[in-house]
Amino acid sequence: MVLTIQMNFSYGGMMKQLAGIGLILCLIGCQQMPLQPEAADTVIRSPTNQDLRLVRGYRSTDDDCQLTGENAFTNDFLDDAADLVSCPSGSDAEQSLIEMYNPRQMAKTGGYTVYSVPRR
Repeated sequence: MVLTIQMNFSYGGMMKQLAGIGLILCLIGCQQMPLQPEAADTVIRSPTNQDLRLVRGYRSTDDDCQLTGENAFTNDFLDDAADLVSCPSGSDAEQSLIEMYNPRQMAKTGGYTVYSVPRR
């Protein structure tokens, strides 16, 4: 691609030409950047939590296992001496919770497993 630039020595004309050249270079650069196929094909699916009232991360703010609040589904699982915690079923976070606390499994729903974790 050959660009012909007409030189104009006025400041305003020169700025317009530079802006035009910059725009053309940006557009050319965008056309040469292929999409990463894995980025376009990746779909991340989170478990649904329609039955659960997830409050916050249990062990830390970014914990996938979530402290679970009271609602019609969880009402029968609540205990004064335990926390109700829901983890994505089959996740590393779930396995870690089991190893750390040996919780009692209460239910499974929407991709989550609900546990009762005794407070120590």
